[in-house]
Amino acid sequence: MTTLYYAHDDFLRHTPPFEHPESPDRLRRIEKALQAPEFAKLVRKSPPLGPAQYDQIRLIHPQAHTDRVLRPIPEGSHQYLDPDTYLSHGSANAALRAVGAVCDAVDQVVGGKADNAFCAVRPPGHHAEPDRSMGFCLFNNIAIAAEHARKHHSIRRIAIVDFDVHHGNGTQAAFERQAEVLYVSTHEMPFYPGTGYPNETGVGNIVNIPLAAGTDGAEYRRKVEMIALPALQRFEPELLLVSAGFDAHRDDPLADIELVEDDYRWITEELVAVAKEFCKGRLISVLEGGYNLEALARSVAAHVGVLLQA
Repeated sequence: MTTLYYAHDDFLRHTPPFEHPESPDRLRRIEKALQAPEFAKLVRKSPPLGPAQYDQIRLIHPQAHTDRVLRPIPEGSHQYLDPDTYLSHGSANAALRAVGAVCDAVDQVVGGKADNAFCAVRPPGHHAEPDRSMGFCLFNNIAIAAEHARKHHSIRRIAIVDFDVHHGNGTQAAFERQAEVLYVSTHEMPFYPGTGYPNETGVGNIVNIPLAAGTDGAEYRRKVEMIALPALQRFEPELLLVSAGFDAHRDDPLADIELVEDDYRWITEELVAVAKEFCKGRLISVLEGGYNLEALARSVAAHVGVLLQA
């Protein structure tokens, strides 16, 4: 069994203008964790960077927005897209390589050259709406991956599961009128960005599962078993994409959900089982949030460990 691991130093060059929770140190800690002997079988991949990534971005984002995000930024300076979201000199290449990583992962996994993949990319993506960057996110990596699979591999039914503690408003906005893509999100509420209520159902393809502050692993698992897993089984996806945010961890400074590493191991096992039943095992995981460095590293290790054993 083959698990791909996408990483690149360009992701470290999206540099914040001040002490920012979404920092390059997140990937440094993940890399250190995945150098442990139990991860020796990971197949490490360098994401592509070239003209193809511009076309991939435009699968979701219009040209004007693409140009706005990829405009040149002088070295040492920053420009803000919102109070939390910035551009630095290295942001364009980081964003392009993130898109390259997720689309190459689709090509490899759907093409049968790998069983699954974990894309350790930044900036994250699930808050990015088609014409708006926000919430630390420039382009919506997971939405681009889904559209790439639809357009270039003729995958008809794609499920996106988002277990980041924040609702993926951008992913929902991209697909809420497209019945061929199922979006399932667990997230704290009320919380940023203010979307993700249960009555936001799209055309029957949006499943939002709000969690109250203080929700622990037992309650989280109960809701996943009652709502998320049956929705996936009814949909019978051909490809499973995961917005893997680890900021619902009890040690994370930005939220108030009480998950631990074993909960991330469990949800990954459940998703792998769905992928095996309906998707020929095809699963691609893309990093979103997670801001306590040690908790992030341990949680990613638990997540990737399951993918390696799938």
